[in-house]
Amino acid sequence: MSDTPPAQRRVTRLALVDFRSYAALDLDTDAPIVALAGENGAGKTNLLEALSLFTPGRGLRRAAFTDMARQGGGGGFAVSATLDAATGGARLGTGLEPPASSRKCRIDGAPAASPAAFAEYLRIVWLTPAFDGLFLGPAGDRRRFLDRLVLAIDAAHGRRTGAYERALSSRNRILTETPADVRWLDSVEHEAAELGVAVAAARLETTARLAALIATGHDAASPFPAAGIALTGTLEEELARLPAVEVEDRFRRALREGRARDRAAGRALAGPQTSDLAVRHAEKDVPAARCSTGEQKALLIGLVLAHARLVADMSGIAPLVLLDEIAAHLDPRRRAALFAALAGLGGQIFMTGADPALFADLPASAVTCLVTPGHAIHDVA
Repeated sequence: MSDTPPAQRRVTRLALVDFRSYAALDLDTDAPIVALAGENGAGKTNLLEALSLFTPGRGLRRAAFTDMARQGGGGGFAVSATLDAATGGARLGTGLEPPASSRKCRIDGAPAASPAAFAEYLRIVWLTPAFDGLFLGPAGDRRRFLDRLVLAIDAAHGRRTGAYERALSSRNRILTETPADVRWLDSVEHEAAELGVAVAAARLETTARLAALIATGHDAASPFPAAGIALTGTLEEELARLPAVEVEDRFRRALREGRARDRAAGRALAGPQTSDLAVRHAEKDVPAARCSTGEQKALLIGLVLAHARLVADMSGIAPLVLLDEIAAHLDPRRRAALFAALAGLGGQIFMTGADPALFADLPASAVTCLVTPGHAIHDVA
């Protein structure tokens, strides 16, 4: 990790056309903290989702792009973010142009190959109410959460995981339709093993770095407890003690020997798609799943704050932090601690809440925008 302070990035203007509930919006967001206040259903989360599209993937709701187009519009949408002078006022754009179902990306008006190109300008992390049941839900939810953590650091991780899923899909189809095609199975399993180990290695590295950062940088006085994290799974355990090439050979052999079993199951029963992220309350040494609801929320916030610091350390860019409906669930002490921790991250913060009073203790440099269906304006009170 570098001793050089991370570069600060700021979205100074957000413009939307036919995105979700917005026919058109041009919002000044030139502030270190932007609070979005409004009634439930007003469209606050839609603004966070628009910003989240400047990363690989489908944004914080994981929705189909066609679902993001405004009902009653032309079937497409456009989102534009203008950045601060540190980037030369770069303008990032993404959107959907029907009849296409995949989005286009642009930087300063020129086509970009993929959303991964935005990583040169912005890194983004987020926390939404959808994560509240993370520690009690299925392992797949925690894997997706971890993959989002990895993606904020390594923009190639999305392509890696997508290619691995496609390889497994091809293998499943061959096992179902032409299981005697051994040469084709061997070829697909060779690719799947290479990709699967790469996915596991990327997850393992991010988990280890995040665990180390938490262990060395956690403030014992913080109301957000330290999380002890570890990645569990056969590939991860093997990568901790064996060269990656040997782990690939072992995984390839496991796939070959498990063909009959996987054909019966309709899916591969070995690989990084079976791993899990284990989280504990470090001070109490208790699994997060056994903590109280309040402790789980505090653990999750602490984990996301630590991840934001890791992103800054690893990428050299302080990330945008998107927090959906977070302040309402905190008591005044934790709310004040959250605001202080956010101010120390160095990146721009966007947060939502139904009651503007929740943001009364934000620093004077913050701005509050009042959101109503289809509109957002600065609060001048």
